[in-house]
Amino acid sequence: MDIDFGWPLPPHFELVPVPSATNNGNTPCIVTLNDGHRHAGDLLGFDPEASILEFRPERAVDNLCIRFSSLRSIRLTSPIELKKMALPLTVETQKNPSIPIKQRCVIFFKDGERLVSEIVGYVPREIGLFLFLISAGNNVLRWFIPTETIASYQIGDKLGKMLIDENIVPADAVEAGLEKQSRLRESKLGDYLQLEHLVTEKQVEMALQKQKSMPRLKLGEALIQENLITNEQLTQALKRQAEDRNLHLGDILVAMGFVTKESIKRILAQKLGIPFVMLPKFQFDLELVKSVPADIVRKYSVMPLYRTQSRMVVAMEDPLSSEALKSLAFCSKLKIDPVMASEEDLAAIISKIFGRQAERHDIAEYVSKLDEGSDIDARLAVNEVVTESDNTMVRLVNKIILDAYEQGASDIHIEVMKGNEPTRVRFRKDGVMVDYSDIPANYRNALISRLKIMSRLDISEKRRSQDGKMNFEQFGPAKIELRVVTMPTTEGLEDIVMRILAAPKALSLDALGLSPAVLEGLKKLALKPHGLLFVCGPTGSGKTTTLHSLLSYINTRERKIWTVEDPIEITQKGLRQVQVHAKIDLTFSTVLRSFLRADPDVIMVGETRDPETAKTVIEASLTGHLVFSTLHTNSAVESVVRLLDLGLDPFNFADALLGVLGQRLTRRLCTACRQSYSAEADQVQMLAYEYCLETELQADEIIAQWQKQYGHDGNTLTLYKAVGCEKCDKSGYKGRLGVHELLLNTPSIKKRIHARANVPEILQIAIGEGMRTLKQDGIDKIFQGLTDWEQVRML
Repeated sequence: MDIDFGWPLPPHFELVPVPSATNNGNTPCIVTLNDGHRHAGDLLGFDPEASILEFRPERAVDNLCIRFSSLRSIRLTSPIELKKMALPLTVETQKNPSIPIKQRCVIFFKDGERLVSEIVGYVPREIGLFLFLISAGNNVLRWFIPTETIASYQIGDKLGKMLIDENIVPADAVEAGLEKQSRLRESKLGDYLQLEHLVTEKQVEMALQKQKSMPRLKLGEALIQENLITNEQLTQALKRQAEDRNLHLGDILVAMGFVTKESIKRILAQKLGIPFVMLPKFQFDLELVKSVPADIVRKYSVMPLYRTQSRMVVAMEDPLSSEALKSLAFCSKLKIDPVMASEEDLAAIISKIFGRQAERHDIAEYVSKLDEGSDIDARLAVNEVVTESDNTMVRLVNKIILDAYEQGASDIHIEVMKGNEPTRVRFRKDGVMVDYSDIPANYRNALISRLKIMSRLDISEKRRSQDGKMNFEQFGPAKIELRVVTMPTTEGLEDIVMRILAAPKALSLDALGLSPAVLEGLKKLALKPHGLLFVCGPTGSGKTTTLHSLLSYINTRERKIWTVEDPIEITQKGLRQVQVHAKIDLTFSTVLRSFLRADPDVIMVGETRDPETAKTVIEASLTGHLVFSTLHTNSAVESVVRLLDLGLDPFNFADALLGVLGQRLTRRLCTACRQSYSAEADQVQMLAYEYCLETELQADEIIAQWQKQYGHDGNTLTLYKAVGCEKCDKSGYKGRLGVHELLLNTPSIKKRIHARANVPEILQIAIGEGMRTLKQDGIDKIFQGLTDWEQVRML
């Protein structure tokens, strides 16, 4: 039988032909998928370049095309016979270790399973491993395992044991070699690599090309192959990384004490092939360096080296930092090729080129230095008025917006003071207002006018509020969209608030941080053919994000989905979205009535704010459509009563309603510095009291439930407190966390709606049927280590 599909043979072996065998063009095999299911059938095609195989299962008519990414393994069940090739005499007489006929093979899969077998040979390829397992007699079975499923593997004895067994090297020499290897692993990166002294663009380019030809490895896999960590340690680190995607795997492993920082760097250079550059001798492209914001350079400790037409090569201490790579790609609009440099060299070069980092955001000092050669200090002294087209003002506004975006702020507040008091600029970060800087009074009018021009608002209108939208990409080096509102204040002055809009891509439901019960309930409601689902909460609580996640979950080619929003913040392929325009009577209610004539399956209404919109929403949901909308209310139960107060018919409303999701955003503990401690009895009692407040739940039963669910070492409960570090700006908090409650319209709730029951009555029934309130969900997340009581108490 011929070797089908160009299946490779192991080195030093050849196929024993079988003349009597016939080949009908099919090869029997067993395919195992990633979900563990096995299927017997015939292998019809195997394409390593496309990473795909063609397979016909037994008793099936149609063929299947299976990508290697969905494949765990494929075993060809027809055995073949191999024999060892005769080596030339000159080779056989040399004193080299012989290749064993049988070798032990251990494959560790990424899901924790492993395969232990005996093989006569193997062929490693970038796409995976081709194994030849020992069968009956001299026969072998061919087995292929894709790279995507392999965590690590070990084949045969290690080199040291083979050298000793073959009497080529004495045992004490091998031990000395191993000791030297251990010392090298713990030595500094520069000593270990005997540095290649990459100091020119040509040398770096050659090293990058060499890196691309190396097998692709992940950091965890490389560390396991070098026996620096175990599979269990990697699993622990990945679990911690899943809690905070901003943490890099290497930093987690170092923090957990599993590996040293120098070992991480050695693996990056040796196993992953990332070039190491000597910065002090490198000739920098100063024009390129100046094009990257200094804040990004300092924040991520990076240094641009050179660029091509589509790429920029950047020296970094941590070349696997996805956050840094994304920020650099965003501001440069180029593909980023990272290389390594030492921490000391990076700090010295950054200080030399960009100067010492300022300790505070003093815009007045920044303005005085923006235009070297212009007498700005004198202009400030005489209080000369600055215009909105002044080059200094243009750069000042750009800096405020870029700094807000890079610091992760959600809103920028420009607060204009009367008299000669400076204009105050504050950012909202993780839901809390923080001071940014003060701007001299003579910049006041130019600052407001500049922002109005960028937002296409009327600069002459100061008596009423205006709403606008800014596409910052037209004015600065970053793709940022902002929603802008002006607000008239005392003495003819104006404040401006700018909201930095979320990324235009919808999040998945699984990424919202919903508890399992709420997530399951929402998914069931989203798949209903008709009905009404509300998401409620205050401004800035993430209602629009949640609605678009729901739409993304059900957005298929079989559904027609219309949305009416003000403004349209998130766009999705497949949605038909309409922007409200009150001046031409394009309101929520009028657009919604038009939707009913446009053959929708699903309708999303940005906000239900008046009786007319509420009645139209009910009408749409009762006529066979699934309708999503938002409400500005404090809780899910309160939303029901509020809608009834708008004059809705309780029977129609009860029939239409599917449920109400209430949500808030609270500050998330910084996982880099949070500190765990054993909860004291009075703390647990206080949390239990708050958990049971205004309900019929019993505190003792809740504490027992917590001890069973979260307790350890004799039912001890662990809490976490904020500490503060560089990564969270000494605040102890980084990012925000969703807290949710889901009210389902069960038959019992429906009866209460018919009777126009008040909030406490509906709440008791809902809790009795398993609903958790916002505060209860927040307390659960305290025990999960995600936040603390100081944040949850404000819900």
